[in-house]
Amino acid sequence: MNWIKNATSDEQKVLVFTETKRGADSLCRELQYQSLPAAAIHGDKEQRQRDKTLFDFRSGRCNVLIATDVAQRGLDIKDVAYVVNYDVPKTLEDYIHRIGRTARGGATGTAVTFFPADAYTPDLIRMARAIGKAMKDVGQKPPQELLDLGGGPGPGRR
Repeated sequence: MNWIKNATSDEQKVLVFTETKRGADSLCRELQYQSLPAAAIHGDKEQRQRDKTLFDFRSGRCNVLIATDVAQRGLDIKDVAYVVNYDVPKTLEDYIHRIGRTARGGATGTAVTFFPADAYTPDLIRMARAIGKAMKDVGQKPPQELLDLGGGPGPGRR
Protein backbone atom coordinates (compact mmCIF):
# COMPACT_ATOMS: atom_id res chain seq x y z
CA MET A 1 0.00 0.00 0.00
CA ASN A 2 2.80 2.41 0.84
CA TRP A 3 4.40 1.93 -2.58
CA ILE A 4 1.12 2.64 -4.39
CA LYS A 5 0.44 5.68 -2.18
CA ASN A 6 3.89 7.09 -2.99
CA ALA A 7 3.50 6.38 -6.72
CA THR A 8 0.19 8.25 -6.84
CA SER A 9 1.33 11.19 -4.70
CA ASP A 10 2.27 13.17 -7.82
CA GLU A 11 -0.99 12.17 -9.56
CA GLN A 12 0.71 9.75 -11.94
CA LYS A 13 -1.47 7.05 -13.47
CA VAL A 14 -0.93 3.59 -12.00
CA LEU A 15 -2.29 0.42 -13.60
CA VAL A 16 -2.37 -2.49 -11.14
CA PHE A 17 -2.89 -6.10 -12.23
CA THR A 18 -4.39 -8.75 -9.97
CA GLU A 19 -4.97 -12.41 -10.64
CA THR A 20 -8.67 -12.53 -9.77
CA LYS A 21 -11.79 -10.38 -10.04
CA ARG A 22 -12.30 -10.73 -6.30
CA GLY A 23 -8.71 -9.61 -5.72
CA ALA A 24 -9.24 -6.57 -7.96
CA ASP A 25 -12.39 -5.54 -6.10
CA SER A 26 -10.79 -6.14 -2.70
CA LEU A 27 -7.68 -4.10 -3.52
CA CYS A 28 -9.86 -1.34 -4.99
CA ARG A 29 -11.91 -1.11 -1.78
CA GLU A 30 -8.73 -1.00 0.32
CA LEU A 31 -7.21 1.79 -1.79
CA GLN A 32 -10.46 3.76 -1.67
CA TYR A 33 -10.50 3.27 2.12
CA GLN A 34 -6.99 4.77 2.11
CA SER A 35 -8.50 7.80 0.26
CA LEU A 36 -6.93 6.98 -3.10
CA PRO A 37 -9.02 7.49 -6.24
CA ALA A 38 -9.10 3.90 -7.46
CA ALA A 39 -11.40 1.87 -9.69
CA ALA A 40 -11.51 -1.78 -10.73
CA ILE A 41 -12.18 -3.23 -14.17
CA HIS A 42 -12.80 -6.89 -14.97
CA GLY A 43 -15.11 -9.24 -16.81
CA ASP A 44 -17.90 -9.19 -14.20
CA LYS A 45 -18.46 -5.45 -14.72
CA GLU A 46 -21.11 -4.35 -17.19
CA GLN A 47 -19.83 -2.75 -20.39
CA ARG A 48 -21.06 0.70 -19.39
CA GLN A 49 -19.26 0.37 -16.04
CA ARG A 50 -16.04 -0.61 -17.85
CA ASP A 51 -16.43 2.33 -20.26
CA LYS A 52 -16.98 4.80 -17.41
CA THR A 53 -14.04 3.41 -15.44
CA LEU A 54 -11.73 3.71 -18.46
CA PHE A 55 -12.99 7.24 -19.14
CA ASP A 56 -12.31 8.24 -15.52
CA PHE A 57 -8.80 6.73 -15.69
CA ARG A 58 -7.95 8.31 -19.05
CA SER A 59 -9.24 11.72 -17.94
CA GLY A 60 -7.34 11.62 -14.64
CA ARG A 61 -10.43 11.62 -12.45
CA CYS A 62 -9.18 8.28 -11.15
CA ASN A 63 -5.43 7.65 -11.22
CA VAL A 64 -5.32 4.04 -10.00
CA LEU A 65 -6.91 1.36 -12.16
CA ILE A 66 -6.97 -2.21 -10.87
CA ALA A 67 -7.50 -4.79 -13.59
CA THR A 68 -7.44 -8.50 -14.16
CA ASP A 69 -5.57 -10.01 -17.10
CA VAL A 70 -8.63 -9.44 -19.29
CA ALA A 71 -7.40 -5.84 -19.54
CA GLN A 72 -3.75 -6.58 -20.22
CA ARG A 73 -4.31 -6.74 -23.97
CA GLY A 74 -6.03 -3.99 -25.82
CA LEU A 75 -5.75 -1.28 -23.17
CA ASP A 76 -4.11 1.65 -24.88
CA ILE A 77 -3.79 4.51 -22.43
CA LYS A 78 -1.03 6.90 -23.37
CA ASP A 79 0.19 8.24 -20.04
CA VAL A 80 0.42 5.29 -17.64
CA ALA A 81 3.49 5.97 -15.49
CA TYR A 82 3.48 2.68 -13.56
CA VAL A 83 2.32 -0.85 -14.18
CA VAL A 84 2.18 -2.88 -10.99
CA ASN A 85 1.94 -6.64 -10.91
CA TYR A 86 0.24 -6.93 -7.53
CA ASP A 87 -0.05 -10.65 -8.20
CA VAL A 88 2.80 -12.31 -10.08
CA PRO A 89 1.71 -13.20 -13.63
CA LYS A 90 1.46 -16.89 -14.49
CA THR A 91 3.54 -16.73 -17.66
CA LEU A 92 6.27 -14.58 -19.16
CA GLU A 93 3.90 -13.74 -22.02
CA ASP A 94 1.38 -12.36 -19.50
CA TYR A 95 4.17 -10.38 -17.86
CA ILE A 96 5.22 -8.86 -21.19
CA HIS A 97 1.63 -7.93 -22.09
CA ARG A 98 1.04 -6.38 -18.67
CA ILE A 99 4.17 -4.25 -18.61
CA GLY A 100 3.55 -3.21 -22.20
CA ARG A 101 0.70 -1.02 -20.94
CA THR A 102 3.26 1.57 -19.82
CA ALA A 103 5.74 3.58 -21.88
CA ARG A 104 3.34 3.78 -24.81
CA GLY A 105 4.17 5.96 -27.79
CA GLY A 106 7.81 6.49 -26.89
CA ALA A 107 7.10 7.66 -23.33
CA THR A 108 8.93 6.19 -20.35
CA GLY A 109 7.33 4.14 -17.62
CA THR A 110 8.10 1.82 -14.76
CA ALA A 111 6.93 -1.74 -14.16
CA VAL A 112 6.96 -3.22 -10.66
CA THR A 113 6.23 -6.82 -9.69
CA PHE A 114 5.48 -7.76 -6.09
CA PHE A 115 6.53 -11.25 -5.06
CA PRO A 116 4.97 -12.62 -1.87
CA ALA A 117 7.55 -12.76 0.92
CA ASP A 118 6.30 -16.03 2.35
CA ALA A 119 5.43 -18.25 -0.61
CA TYR A 120 8.41 -19.09 -2.77
CA THR A 121 6.88 -21.81 -4.88
CA PRO A 122 8.61 -23.39 -7.88
CA ASP A 123 6.29 -21.38 -10.17
CA LEU A 124 7.28 -18.08 -8.54
CA ILE A 125 10.96 -18.95 -8.70
CA ARG A 126 10.56 -19.87 -12.38
CA MET A 127 8.84 -16.50 -13.05
CA ALA A 128 11.57 -14.60 -11.17
CA ARG A 129 14.18 -16.28 -13.39
CA ALA A 130 12.18 -15.58 -16.55
CA ILE A 131 11.65 -11.91 -15.65
CA GLY A 132 15.34 -11.50 -14.81
CA LYS A 133 16.34 -13.04 -18.13
CA ALA A 134 13.82 -10.89 -20.06
CA MET A 135 15.22 -7.77 -18.40
CA LYS A 136 18.79 -8.76 -19.31
CA ASP A 137 17.73 -9.56 -22.88
CA VAL A 138 16.58 -5.96 -23.39
CA GLY A 139 19.64 -4.44 -21.73
CA GLN A 140 18.20 -3.74 -18.28
CA LYS A 141 19.85 -4.65 -15.00
CA PRO A 142 17.54 -6.80 -12.88
CA PRO A 143 17.44 -5.89 -9.18
CA GLN A 144 19.61 -8.09 -6.98
CA GLU A 145 16.51 -9.14 -5.00
CA LEU A 146 14.99 -10.58 -8.16
CA LEU A 147 18.19 -12.45 -8.99
CA ASP A 148 18.37 -13.77 -5.43
CA LEU A 149 14.77 -14.95 -5.58
CA GLY A 150 15.32 -16.70 -8.90
CA GLY A 151 18.56 -18.26 -7.74
CA GLY A 152 20.33 -16.55 -10.62
CA PRO A 153 23.92 -15.41 -10.71
CA GLY A 154 24.72 -12.71 -8.22
CA PRO A 155 27.70 -11.78 -6.10
CA GLY A 156 29.52 -14.96 -5.10
CA ARG A 157 27.28 -17.24 -7.22
CA ARG A 158 28.04 -19.15 -10.39
